[in-house]
Amino acid sequence: MQQTYHPVAVEKIGQELAIAWGDGVESFIGLEAMRRSCPCASCAGEADVTGAVERPRVTYGPGSFDLLGWQTIGGYAIQPRWGDGHQTGLYSYALLRQLG
Repeated sequence: MQQTYHPVAVEKIGQELAIAWGDGVESFIGLEAMRRSCPCASCAGEADVTGAVERPRVTYGPGSFDLLGWQTIGGYAIQPRWGDGHQTGLYSYALLRQLG
């Protein structure tokens, strides 16, 4: 059975995203590491018909690691808004827990 995670509080503190989880664990994720782990197709690639994934070359510039805000997506993810306009990544709670 897969473990499910649910945050009770999410806050940007300096250059980290702090998450308090329902099971009492706290995660602190560096914003640069979080952005570099973006799971969207533009950043992480997507599988072709054979299942092969070629990761695109991603470049970062001013504001790339500046977290401006986020919204909750359903009961499973957050979608961050970065200072360079990128906002297509959906970070599942499982991924955030892993990053933390």
